[in-house]
Amino acid sequence: MGLLSDMSEEDRREVLDSGRVRRFAAREVVFHEGDPADTFLLIEAGRLAVRAVSPAGDTVTFGVFGPGEVVGELALISDGGRRSATVVALEATEVRSFTAATFHRLRRTNAGADAFVLRTLAADVRRLSGLLLDALYLPVETRVLRRLADLEPRYRRGVVGPTAVPLTQDELASLAGASRATVNRVLRGAEAEGLVELRRGRILVVDPDGLRRRGDE
Repeated sequence: MGLLSDMSEEDRREVLDSGRVRRFAAREVVFHEGDPADTFLLIEAGRLAVRAVSPAGDTVTFGVFGPGEVVGELALISDGGRRSATVVALEATEVRSFTAATFHRLRRTNAGADAFVLRTLAADVRRLSGLLLDALYLPVETRVLRRLADLEPRYRRGVVGPTAVPLTQDELASLAGASRATVNRVLRGAEAEGLVELRRGRILVVDPDGLRRRGDE
């Protein structure tokens, strides 16, 4: 569970019991950019997207997070912190919401909490640096395929068969920094190659290894 992984089972259960279960419908906003940062969320089911609006008015998605991952904790580090991005449920999602007081208590009493924050910051820097390099140096077609290949393991259920990625083409476009028309063209080409199958409101990844190879070209 990341933030709670270094705790004893008894302490972990105490912390979990202190959280409030919240449920969000697909496309529901969890919190907005600029909102007061007074909670952090542990995802128990479903997936959340972290987004912001560019100066040009385009929606940019920085990442997709799923079960076992924590969202919103970094804004709690500074007093009076504000949310740096908007978080939206991509599907029906259940989280456990914890107060800022719980977060700061964990940092005081659990040596692993600060280490978790540092690991999370380092991972975010690596991930965002990679996205920046892709945006600067890779063709948009390659970015679309890479973002879809990156998403596939998050939705894979360990069964034989295609992986259903329940994102719209608009949502994939916001991840790849592309227009919807470009995403549609790239996906149609990938479908012709037997890598994906397009369905209403979702993409079936038929050949994840082939998709990843195409994204690495």
